[in-house]
Amino acid sequence: ITHVIQEERGDDGADRLRSRLEADLRCPECGYEDADGGWSARTTGDRVLYRHVCPSCGAVDSLTLRLD
Repeated sequence: ITHVIQEERGDDGADRLRSRLEADLRCPECGYEDADGGWSARTTGDRVLYRHVCPSCGAVDSLTLRLD
């Protein structure tokens, strides 16, 4: 997984989604709040795969978007 986040955030759909994902990084498994964490993202060409790993328990939260 490649973690690429631009320093300057625009107002496109990808930036809005990233902001929503990073607004609450509370682990659904153990409840740990990852204040310093973030989602990693990669693309396969027709999909964007977002992933966050809880630093406390290792649980993986993921989201896959299809680009049609």
